[in-house]
Amino acid sequence: MKTIYCISGLGADERAFSRLKVAGYELICLPWLTPLPGETIAGYALRMSKAIKAENPVLMGLSFGGMMSIEIAKLVPVEKVILISSIQSHKQLPRWMKTAGILRLNRIFPMRSYKITEPIQNRFIGISQPDEIEMVRAYRKNAPQVYMDWAINEVLKWRNDWQPPKIFHVHGDADNIFPIRKLTPDYIIKGGGHFMIMNKAAEVNNALHQIFAS
Repeated sequence: MKTIYCISGLGADERAFSRLKVAGYELICLPWLTPLPGETIAGYALRMSKAIKAENPVLMGLSFGGMMSIEIAKLVPVEKVILISSIQSHKQLPRWMKTAGILRLNRIFPMRSYKITEPIQNRFIGISQPDEIEMVRAYRKNAPQVYMDWAINEVLKWRNDWQPPKIFHVHGDADNIFPIRKLTPDYIIKGGGHFMIMNKAAEVNNALHQIFAS
């Protein structure tokens, strides 16, 4: 059985991939590491790539995990990269993220999650079911703040323009984090929000089937 290495996003852990099924492939989630002081996204990608044992692997990244998949693909020969609810270059960052990065607002106002703001954040990323809310709440509670601060900073200052030879992009047309109007995905999930990997898993699985059948 072949392997797909999965990388989750900022708001979820490996459970985000629990509803995906790809015939003939085993899904293995790469764990996030604690960033080293002053570590760049390239240096982090190199350390994360050490956990990849298969040759010419398939990388599948959710949100920030998609960006990290591209960074790893710069260092390791891969069969293909699959992005879910993510972006391919810094040009696709929404304007508010670019502005926050330029002004370094995340340094001035560190981004934290509070119970009172959870309902707003949940609507923004497109979750409403109890199991999804509980998973995201547990992640927010347990994720090391040093990692969250580092990851948010790397998203805001990402300056990638390079693309792997084989890259496939699955995106929802109702994504509030990375609006589809700035993107050119290969597969569009109607009504899919940023967390469609769980609440529109059947549609995402269908897109994955088409990717591996092509």
